[in-house]
Amino acid sequence: MSRIQANLVLLLAAAIWGGGFVAQSEAMEWLGPNWFNALRFALATIAVLPFALREGTRAGRPLALRDYGWFLLVGLSLLFAQTLQQIGIQSTSVTNASFLTGLYVILVPLIAVLFLRRRPHWIIWPTALVTVIGILLLNGGSLSALGDGDLLIILCAAFLAVQITLTPIAVGISGRPLALAAVQFAVCAFGAGLGAVTLEPISTSAVMSALPEILYGGILSSGLAFVLQIIGQRYTTAPQAAIFLSSEALFGALFGALLLAETLPVIGYVGCALIFAAMLLVELVPELTRRRAAPA
Repeated sequence: MSRIQANLVLLLAAAIWGGGFVAQSEAMEWLGPNWFNALRFALATIAVLPFALREGTRAGRPLALRDYGWFLLVGLSLLFAQTLQQIGIQSTSVTNASFLTGLYVILVPLIAVLFLRRRPHWIIWPTALVTVIGILLLNGGSLSALGDGDLLIILCAAFLAVQITLTPIAVGISGRPLALAAVQFAVCAFGAGLGAVTLEPISTSAVMSALPEILYGGILSSGLAFVLQIIGQRYTTAPQAAIFLSSEALFGALFGALLLAETLPVIGYVGCALIFAAMLLVELVPELTRRRAAPA
């Protein structure tokens, strides 16, 4: 898979996640945040597990304890991110949640430099800054109205940055992307399930009322989109992946407007244009640089 194809795969994952914000918000009418996460990640585990087992039969070696250790770290970072996001989305809009989640676009290259001692391509820094400005404009150009839910979403973005950074490392060590997907989903289902049983009520009628949202969240937003993320990140860098995945803010705003009648200020469209420009630059500039540096 080429880098361009990988980035398009990540863009598809972002589109699915954008619709997932609507499902997450709507499900809160019937279910607590932990029950929703537990059910959707349990469903995602069931959906991916057969493919992970098939992958294992073709692998050159069995998974080692070290592999499971990395899988656990990825799963825990996703669990914390999704728990914070699901709680935060109860007290903020789908639009705000999708935009603020995209702040991981600036955190991923910072993690690469500070902890992994890896220098991303120089274009990552200006495009990350442009993306953050775009996210700010999508939020109306002001941070003064941020509430508790918004702050939880920002913290969620930090954990997502860790998950995005760790994912290619775990896949590179194990060579088993579907096994990683199955284990991280199982970790999320188990962790959220513990919180749900301890803290939240549940009923059959509530589950049935939220079933469409659970199915979307489990099969598409979790099962398919996170698998696409893992596959796409095998062929591109974590900072570039963060730029493309951050387009979920655009799709979240689109689905929020179409399905929930949320409005976007005029300045928000400028933010959309900036994010789109950042995605184009992060794709085109490295390719043009590579071609100029190639011998004739």
